[in-house]
Order: sequence, then structure tokens, then C-alpha cells
Amino acid sequence: MLEVAVDANSIKKNTPVVEAEKRWTVAQIVELFEMPFSDLIHRAQTVHRQNFDPNAVQVSTLLSIKTGGCSEDCGYCPQAARYHTDVENEPLMALDAVLEAAKAAKENGASRFCMGAAWRSPKQRDLEPVLKMIAEVKAMGLETCATLGMLKDGQAEQLKDAGLDYYNHNLDTAPEFYGDVITTRTYQDRLDTLDRVRDADINVCCGGIIGMGESRVQRAGLLAQLANMERPPESVPINLLTQVEGTPLHGTDELDPFEFVRTIAAARITMPGSYVRLSAGRQSMHEGIQALCFIAGANSIFYGEKLLTTGNPEAEADRALFAKLGLHPA
Repeated sequence: MLEVAVDANSIKKNTPVVEAEKRWTVAQIVELFEMPFSDLIHRAQTVHRQNFDPNAVQVSTLLSIKTGGCSEDCGYCPQAARYHTDVENEPLMALDAVLEAAKAAKENGASRFCMGAAWRSPKQRDLEPVLKMIAEVKAMGLETCATLGMLKDGQAEQLKDAGLDYYNHNLDTAPEFYGDVITTRTYQDRLDTLDRVRDADINVCCGGIIGMGESRVQRAGLLAQLANMERPPESVPINLLTQVEGTPLHGTDELDPFEFVRTIAAARITMPGSYVRLSAGRQSMHEGIQALCFIAGANSIFYGEKLLTTGNPEAEADRALFAKLGLHPA
């Protein structure tokens, strides 16, 4: 079992020691992608070592507390009600079941417990039971994270008061490619929710999905959006598209694994003080590619059998990989 001491005061703050004041253009990030692979990895590893313990990995567990039935049309998502997938519409989980899952996550070494609900935007009646979940999970000694869709005025403050440490709301991709993937909410809608989260003094978890048919320039465009925020996200999940039959992006040409590693490296260089999370899609990655991602600066993972509705390497496989690489939980 992975042992991890949970101390919210010991979590590294967003205080990079290199390239902190730099604003990145898309062209500059494309230049990173185009570096010889070994040079790019060396640069990313150097930045990583200047800001983090290179052998420490932050471990989170993600639980879908409300699955399916979403009114959005995100082309990658099997939880959208309009797509014909194997995901069933399920009601919000009971508090006891969520706490049982959180307890198991902590016992397996997770330091952060993330709760995801398939809502476009939570109504107040939806939010009330989630606030209780957050408070109870926080009381267990875990960091708390939630992803509930777009937030209205005042909701982020309620989440903060309940004890929420992180709010996840991904940009998904670059602004110019966004409309090819989602039409039911705008890019600005996403940015507005992130502003509400920041204003409530909640840490931001924000990243995107790679391999949806976007170009390298558009991958660089996503990283530019994240890196050039007034305060970059504390946590940056980089997801590899998990193709699900019945969704519009099923059948998309698969991304070359080394391009994914390059994306991790570019994220580390452009956001030196952020945790870069090797997120969805790990189940399809060979151990060697995962190892390259850690060398390139990934220092956070989701740990457990599922990420919302898609598979994830099981805890035992992750423990074995950590042992092979000499990694330990942050």
C-alpha cells in the first residue's frame, strides 16, 4: 500500500523559480514541440527539478458521484444524453457511499479525493448534498476537489466554505478548435467559471484533452491559454482522448505517443510551478510511455480503477510501476 502523509499546509504553492514571468506565444510553444526529443526532455526535466522533487508524484482519486444524462454535446463524452453509449443515467450517490469510496482511496494512498458530477451547471438543490460530501471528505484528512460544470455567482463561495480545495474545469482545447468539439457552452463560459473559482480563493485544476484531431499548433494554443493565465492552474490535467463508441470523436486517428510526451514536457516548461497530471488515457499507455511522461515533468496521477466512466490502471499496477521507477507519493 502506498503511504502518504496528508498535510494541506505542505502542498507546494505556485511559486516557480524559473521562467516565472514569461508570457508564452503559441509560436514559442510550437518551437518547444519541434525541439529534438532528447533536448526537450532534458529542458523539461531541468525545470521540473528546479521546482519539485523529481521522484514524488501527487496521487488523486476521482469518483463519479452523478453519472450520465448531461445536456452538453462534448464530442468526447459518453455521459452526454444525446449520444448512444453504454453509460446509464444515474442519480447522485448517497453520502455514505461517497465516504466509503473516499476512505478506500485514502487507504490506497490517495491524498486528494475528486468528486465529479455530470451537470451542465448545478442547481442549488443539486449543490446542497455535494457541500455535505465535501465537508465530510475534508474531515477525513483528504484534500477535496470537485468538477460540477459551470458555476453561477455565489456557488464557488459556498464550495469554499464547505472546505473545497480544488475545482476542476478544463478548457479542453485551444479556442480556435473548441467549436469543433463543443457547441453547447462557449470558451468564455469556461473562463467565467474559472474566474469565479479564483475569486473564491479555491485552487484551480484546469487542463485539456489531447488527440481529438487538433493540430500541434492547437495543442500549443491550449498550453498558451493555461500558461498565460494571471495565475496558472495549480493542477494541470493532460488527458489523452479515450475513444468511446457512440460519441462523435470515436474513430479519430490516434495520437502518436511521443507527441503526448512532448505535450507533457511543454506543459512542464511553460507552467513550472504547476502539478502536471498524467490523467485520462493512461490505461492505453505502455509503461515506457508513462515513464517518459514522468521524466518529462508529469508529477500527478489519478489513481484507481476508473476516471468518471473510463478505465484507469488499477492501483496494484500503479504501485508496481512506482516501484520500478523509484517514485513515491508526494
